[in-house]
Amino acid sequence: MLSEVVGLARDLGVDLIGEPWLVRLNPNIPWKTRGNAALGARFGHGRGRRRRVGEVGGRGIWGYEAGGPLSSQESGSFRAAAWERVLANASVGEPGTDPAMVVSSHRLPGTLYWRAVREVVPVDAIRQALDLAGAWWRTHGSERGLVGAAAAIAWPGRRATWELTTYRRPERQGTPRQVDRASVRRAAARWPSLFLCEDRRTRRLLVAPHTACPVLYGLRADRPAGLSRALRVVRSEPVDRWMRFCTNQASGDHLVVRSGASLLGPYESGRLRVTVRAPPRDLPGGHVALSTRAADGSDLACLAFEPTKTLPRVVRALVPGDRLLVWGSRGADPTFRLEGLRLLRLAPRRGPPRAPACDRCGRPTRSLGRSRGYRCPGCHHRLPPEKAVRPRRVAPLSVKEYHPTPSARRHLAPRAPDD
Repeated sequence: MLSEVVGLARDLGVDLIGEPWLVRLNPNIPWKTRGNAALGARFGHGRGRRRRVGEVGGRGIWGYEAGGPLSSQESGSFRAAAWERVLANASVGEPGTDPAMVVSSHRLPGTLYWRAVREVVPVDAIRQALDLAGAWWRTHGSERGLVGAAAAIAWPGRRATWELTTYRRPERQGTPRQVDRASVRRAAARWPSLFLCEDRRTRRLLVAPHTACPVLYGLRADRPAGLSRALRVVRSEPVDRWMRFCTNQASGDHLVVRSGASLLGPYESGRLRVTVRAPPRDLPGGHVALSTRAADGSDLACLAFEPTKTLPRVVRALVPGDRLLVWGSRGADPTFRLEGLRLLRLAPRRGPPRAPACDRCGRPTRSLGRSRGYRCPGCHHRLPPEKAVRPRRVAPLSVKEYHPTPSARRHLAPRAPDD
């Protein structure tokens, strides 16, 4: 969508300043869009050095390092044409397609972003903030899109990654995508800054979506350098256009440090320190439930979903007394859906009881039966059951972080150390 607006700006003599951005929003919102993201860009009259950040219609898209504002007449004409272009490409009339566009002469308050990525934000609150900022906006259908559009302009960009997104030719949309897995692996090996390209555990290619959308594939990286060169390595069906975005993906911005479960509201996320209260319980479908207690004494019921692969295995190995840092989210009910965990301290593990040595002659004793104690075969000295030796068992876990398998991670989920 934004690539169409950027291409329109180029054709109208309006320059892109900097690079466009892609902002993911609260991942728990039940009415979220498919990608749950908003797109933004800054326009004006460019000056200084420029960098190529995309290609639309066979012609390059350039972002200037600085720029001056448009005149009021230029701004009015451009935003009207941009809104028409949005409506023309938004599949208006389909369920859940409610486009919105916000234009502001300055960056909106950062609180709009932090609320949109962490809370359920009323549309009325956004309209009031836009009125106060003197912003211009348009919507079609539901006005919920204003939340994301305003959040994109308000994003401070402190923790950023990049994504180069390629788009399909219109006549190929709805057909199976053709992206060569081996070429994606070659690109990832050549440019280590690329991440989440493939999930080797599930054999799933992560750069290509599995929905009927215009995106062909996207390459994510923690640095922008090399993305356009990696584009030339990946072999796929013809690319119609591409755009490089600065994003908040893998930032963990949706996670808020919380001291207790009572501070975690519906559709919110958080990080909490907890202690395991009871042995984990296996549920149908391979999911695992875990009862914990937070730092403030409140109980937190956690759930590790089977598709995350790693987390159920780790949770099954926990015992009461283990201390963890967990992060995740909840929906309408209070169950905490785990998105990752870090083992802080493991409680002692004890193996099955073993017969002790005789405390008189030192020979190994023999069991007399359950709860009857032990007797030395040499001197016949008897020992009570509580003299049994309970060896410490090595925990099957390491004190470190555990993340879901890559294909089960959310866009905002923090990076794993081995990504």
